[in-house]
Amino acid sequence: MSVQELEKKKTIDLRKKHIGPSCKIFFSHDPIKIVRAKGQYMYDENGQQYLDCINNVAHVGHCHPDVVTAGAQQMEMLNTNTRFLHDNLVLYAQRLQATLPDKLSVCYFVNSGSEANDLALRLARQYTGNKDIITLENAYHGHVSSLIDISPYKFHQLSDAEQSQFVHVAPSPDVYRGKYRAGHPDPATAYADEVKKIINNVHKKGRKIAAFIAESLQSCGGQVIPPVGYFQQVAELVRKAGGIFIADEVQVGFGRIGSDFWAFQLQGQDFVPDIITMGKPIGNGHPLSCVVTTREVAEAFMSSGMEYFNTFGGNPVSCAIGLAVLDVIEKENLQGNALQVGQYLTNRLEKLKEKHLLIGDIRGRGLFVGVELVRDRAKLTPATAEAQEVIYKLKEQHILLSADGPHRNVLKFKPPLCFTTEDVDLVVEKLDLILTGILKPSLDKDINNPLLFYCFTYQDLNGGHLTSDNRPLRSQW
Repeated sequence: MSVQELEKKKTIDLRKKHIGPSCKIFFSHDPIKIVRAKGQYMYDENGQQYLDCINNVAHVGHCHPDVVTAGAQQMEMLNTNTRFLHDNLVLYAQRLQATLPDKLSVCYFVNSGSEANDLALRLARQYTGNKDIITLENAYHGHVSSLIDISPYKFHQLSDAEQSQFVHVAPSPDVYRGKYRAGHPDPATAYADEVKKIINNVHKKGRKIAAFIAESLQSCGGQVIPPVGYFQQVAELVRKAGGIFIADEVQVGFGRIGSDFWAFQLQGQDFVPDIITMGKPIGNGHPLSCVVTTREVAEAFMSSGMEYFNTFGGNPVSCAIGLAVLDVIEKENLQGNALQVGQYLTNRLEKLKEKHLLIGDIRGRGLFVGVELVRDRAKLTPATAEAQEVIYKLKEQHILLSADGPHRNVLKFKPPLCFTTEDVDLVVEKLDLILTGILKPSLDKDINNPLLFYCFTYQDLNGGHLTSDNRPLRSQW
């Protein structure tokens, strides 16, 4: 390699000097310098191996040789834009469409999940002639301005931010912690009725809905699995109101859930979105994403008179890599592995829940699993500090996991799909030991606990919101 290898301290110093300070890093008090990766493992500059439980971008495994070879061979031959004919573009679009319902037949290739969701909003507004968007509580759809506006996960962190008048937030369909829980006789309808209320309020203001957008399974929002039937009811309401349904599959598509290739299919075969967006796993680490929609929506977008052109979207190298990813998923039966290993993981975690009161809920599908930690199972008091402690203790055991959700108390499992049952055994055994060693804190009995004290103090100062940069709370003692 021609790139100079630096001492870790020099890398840290140069990062502080030249990289924007809002670009956070994992484990900021002692960051890991990763220099190579393979399969479900990452390696630091000293050759130390880490088990990667969080990387849903390296979908088929880090640096998969088939994907690397496909990209390198095409790069040696040609890379250009889509204004020239090239077989890779159309063959890849054909392969992607074959995984989807027939009506979702028109592709727009872009370079990131944020680009895909931004374009989806443009398509929806052009097709409907409306501007208002309904999004979900705790949703995250990307980092560009149009998407920050529809991402409460982000804009609620800004103390002086004003919610756009054209954005409306519906309750997250969370049956564990949400407004309507597992004991409710029909949570799907109850949550859909909340969307209906929003639509009625928009109409009272003389406006109409352009789109409802939702992650098929909420990721940053805490691994939330919507109740079956919710999307169907919402889609019917939104379409009657003149809008369309956008399913964001950026984090959860391409077989991760095991039972289906796309997470929206968990709702049933009778549900088909009007637009779906893809990203992250689609290129296994290569910058690639896609928007797929109906012919009607695509024709309406063209009728605006504005050409759509993306310099790098759909280039031959990206499409070669995308095709290789699909080939590997099929050849190595990674969707089947996600189902089998994911079920094994869930079963092991459920047994752990019986042993540790700190575990409040286990939820997920395939290799998309959340473990919500709570101090009190009845009150659902978030165990935020404990979740961070688990993450850092796992890092000491060379296992990489993260915590997310509105209270940062949900441990997120979303590893490469080559994850094995042996990997599950290792993680669960280490997690068992760590949870055994964590004393359940109580503010009134243990106010001198600096970890807990910082957690509550910072929460108060921040208006009830903890930091979102994955740094250890204890580093602020």
